[in-house]
Amino acid sequence: MVRTMIYPGTFDPLTNGHLDIVRRAVRLCDRLIVAVLVNSAKQTAFSAAERKAMIQTVLQDLRTVEVVHFDGLLVDLYRREGACAVVRGLRSESDFRFEAEMAAANKLLLPSYETCLLPCRIDLAFTSSSIVREVASYGGDISGMVPSALIEKICERFAARNSQQRPEG
Repeated sequence: MVRTMIYPGTFDPLTNGHLDIVRRAVRLCDRLIVAVLVNSAKQTAFSAAERKAMIQTVLQDLRTVEVVHFDGLLVDLYRREGACAVVRGLRSESDFRFEAEMAAANKLLLPSYETCLLPCRIDLAFTSSSIVREVASYGGDISGMVPSALIEKICERFAARNSQQRPEG
């Protein structure tokens, strides 16, 4: 039996913290699905297709990882893929509370649903996609926050946004 785990998230963009969780999670299962959330209510810097392509670029050396995008309920993807658990990364105490609530809600929807919570490395505990977007929007150095293969694309996106938002004069 193939043990499939799902690592869901927005990944806008993928950070070194996300990458750390992926690299650790692949050792816990036979197949890891990185599921990129498509949520039209959420304003993202990158489209779902762009996020999926960036993640595939970074994870191309991991043969047991598949990258998909999904919308709807995570339990539906879980059931469809025959998953044994969902992997979530924890940076802080507040992350634990949120993830525990989500795990309990999903377990109510699907009794076979399991969650594996992995604490992030301490050196990555304060890195998030929103911090990366903020730093990049001001032209700051994001090299310690994201995989090197993504730096140029992220910086280009925010440079283009900044040039459109600057008033002439």
